[in-house]
Amino acid sequence: MDELERIRRWRLILGPDSEERFAAMRNKGQEEEGGAGGMGGLELLGLSKEQMLMDQALAAIYDRTTESYFGSGQAGGGSGPSSPRITKWLGDVRTLFEKDLVKVIQSDAMERCGLRQMLLEPELLEAVEPDLNLASTLLLLKDQIPKRSKESVRAFIAKIVEQINRLLEADIRRAVTAAVNRRLHTPIPSATALDFPLTIRKNLKNYRPELGTIVPEHVYFFDRTNSASSRQWTVILDVDQSGSMGESVIYSSIMSCILASMASLRTHIVAFDTNVVDLTEKCDDPVDLLFGFQLGGGTDIERSVAYCQQFVENPAKTLFFLVTDLEEGGNRAGLLRRLKELKESGVTVVCLLAIADGGKPYYDAQMAERVAALSIPCFACNPQMLPALLERAFRGQDLEAFRKDFEKRKGM
Repeated sequence: MDELERIRRWRLILGPDSEERFAAMRNKGQEEEGGAGGMGGLELLGLSKEQMLMDQALAAIYDRTTESYFGSGQAGGGSGPSSPRITKWLGDVRTLFEKDLVKVIQSDAMERCGLRQMLLEPELLEAVEPDLNLASTLLLLKDQIPKRSKESVRAFIAKIVEQINRLLEADIRRAVTAAVNRRLHTPIPSATALDFPLTIRKNLKNYRPELGTIVPEHVYFFDRTNSASSRQWTVILDVDQSGSMGESVIYSSIMSCILASMASLRTHIVAFDTNVVDLTEKCDDPVDLLFGFQLGGGTDIERSVAYCQQFVENPAKTLFFLVTDLEEGGNRAGLLRRLKELKESGVTVVCLLAIADGGKPYYDAQMAERVAALSIPCFACNPQMLPALLERAFRGQDLEAFRKDFEKRKGM
């Protein structure tokens, strides 16, 4: 290790307040060696992009600006919501530092952010209102949760799951049933299987003003017998579990469990960072599924998409949802190539971009543009839009038009 690299490391340890001193030392050294000297600190030390990210992550917890970064900065659990920045910061730390250092930094963060008391005293957690950001943070720290607090943490996350489940389940089931189970029609008449909307739509031309009603020329009935066809649909959720994905992971897990409980679908859920984990067997319980995620670490999206391709049996009846911020740390060209292969094979491919802080999207905009150029819609939508999105995807409708309409209504 040369002298400049040692200075850089000491600069990271001592923080930005040491910048001027190190710059002065370096300038003096260059002048004594006959160099020009006089360069600014950052230019002189030449911190790499990764080192600058490390510096920001360390400053967030160790510098005097910690309070303004994380919010209150006060010790104690409190009853207010946690700052969403804590969750993202914890994920960044896992990406930037070695495992041994991560444990030390996270331990300090728990102390400074008031999380340690909450984890060591389960009764505090029981008094806190369900909060999605805090649930995401607890999932990041689940390996550090003391045994006597595990049940309280699990109960807290179960409250969040129950709230979201109440919000989404009925609409998702209705959307899938309308698009998949009742998609085929039969000439066999049955009063209980009468498709009123289609019958009216097809017979509008037969409206009789003198009678004030439609006289149908043809009546349409749903096919209740073709269960084999309805079971051919496969849904694959490929979920980024890097540290900044907390909220998206929670929503994806609940959606996966709802879909997996429907007999008309085959559902697979895969989690990835730099490794790939198949969590399909945990879809019976959304809380178990959430605890199966290992939030934190790097990102290799291309590798996970390659793994998921094995589940595609009938491309025309396969939905592939990629849930990610598109911050690809692996092969970006390879990722685009695999997504293109899926799309061209007939698979309906949708990219659900990461959300946090109550539904605000964040993602690699440049990569999103490249994915969208493959005619793959990238949705930065709130969870309430998922049922409508699912229904249109199953019906084979234009998802790009749906995305544009959604953004227009949001004023984006």
